[in-house]
Amino acid sequence: MPFLRTAKEQPTAPLHGFKLAYPMVSADGLRGGFSGITIGRSSVYGVTADATCAQGARHRSPSRWCDCGFYCMHSIDDARALSCDQDYRYAVILEVVASGRFIRYERGLRYAHQRITAVRAGRCGCGRPAAMFTETAAGLVGWRRLMGACLSCAGHRPAIRLSEFARMLGGPPVTPDDIAQPYRCAEPHAPAAAPGAVAGSALEEADRAAMVPLLSAEVALLQARLDEVQEQLARLTASD
Repeated sequence: MPFLRTAKEQPTAPLHGFKLAYPMVSADGLRGGFSGITIGRSSVYGVTADATCAQGARHRSPSRWCDCGFYCMHSIDDARALSCDQDYRYAVILEVVASGRFIRYERGLRYAHQRITAVRAGRCGCGRPAAMFTETAAGLVGWRRLMGACLSCAGHRPAIRLSEFARMLGGPPVTPDDIAQPYRCAEPHAPAAAPGAVAGSALEEADRAAMVPLLSAEVALLQARLDEVQEQLARLTASD
């Protein structure tokens, strides 16, 4: 039985996708870049880059016999879902245009050449949208890994604003992700009282009702004593 080769796909438009990556800054603080979140985390790439085999093989990437190459997803929702994983929560979302050799898989592409068109920073660790990047404890030779932080959490630590990181990249805009908004706080309500507190409140009301006539009697007695003192004072002053 003859082997039937499927026709090679010839895309008529650029292939767009979304991927996660870690933001990086060079040791001299002058250049920005990205590293992969899995097999590509041992190297740093810029706005435009060609894939090479992470295993050191000399074949062209991507190869069907290897897991090398750039990866991206078709849907930004899939990229956001992956960023919820605790291992990737400080990664950013890159919007890319893929070209060259490519292989399709269920949710995206594995490809040879990419150009980054936009960078979306996610949430700070506190849940607020990131406004800048601060350093982490991780990095590579010549590069330091960054993570998103809000103004409050960044505090007095050295930080790179998103607009400044975009300048370091020399190209695509860097903005907070559209969905990276803080959670809505519930409307404030009075806390529910515990059963003991309810009983104590009822007892307090009963005590208050009983105290009113007693206090009224005390006030009347004080008023009578004050009237007596005033009369005695009047007699003393009149005799002088």
